[in-house]
Amino acid sequence: MVGLFWITADEVYLGTPPGNGDTGVLLTPDGAHLTGPEPRDWPWPDLLDLRVEDVPVRSAPVRWTIHAVTVAAAVFDLWSPSDPALMSVALTTKGQDQATVGVYSGAAIAYSQRETDLSLGLLARFVRGESSPSVLTRWWNETPPDHLLRSREREAVLEGWLGLE
Repeated sequence: MVGLFWITADEVYLGTPPGNGDTGVLLTPDGAHLTGPEPRDWPWPDLLDLRVEDVPVRSAPVRWTIHAVTVAAAVFDLWSPSDPALMSVALTTKGQDQATVGVYSGAAIAYSQRETDLSLGLLARFVRGESSPSVLTRWWNETPPDHLLRSREREAVLEGWLGLE
């Protein structure tokens, strides 16, 4: 996971990939694809806007505190994991057709505000045709991380994709 994106060698999802029968938003070089029971496709040139709302954002100290508390609670068997946060993906076409779908956050606790902003900036570039999700899968195939990236590392990767490094 880097930012709001779940990346594999072949696929890029917003949030986590969907489970059996669940809905997901798959991003490809051709466009955004709604997967699940009622699949739909939106080619990039047809999209006016693609937003992700209800993103769980917390500051670093709050994320670390929540992490420490949940680890301690799990150790003492006082807590069991809950479902990840549900985010909303809103798509609007140039013809003003709209769709909103829920996807689960890939962040264990929350994203940093910077990571969220960089992710949304990259999504805007996809919509404007200035970049492609293939950049993400190419990165994964060329330099797959050998560990779970920390927030600052994920931000650095996003900055590289945006040309901000």
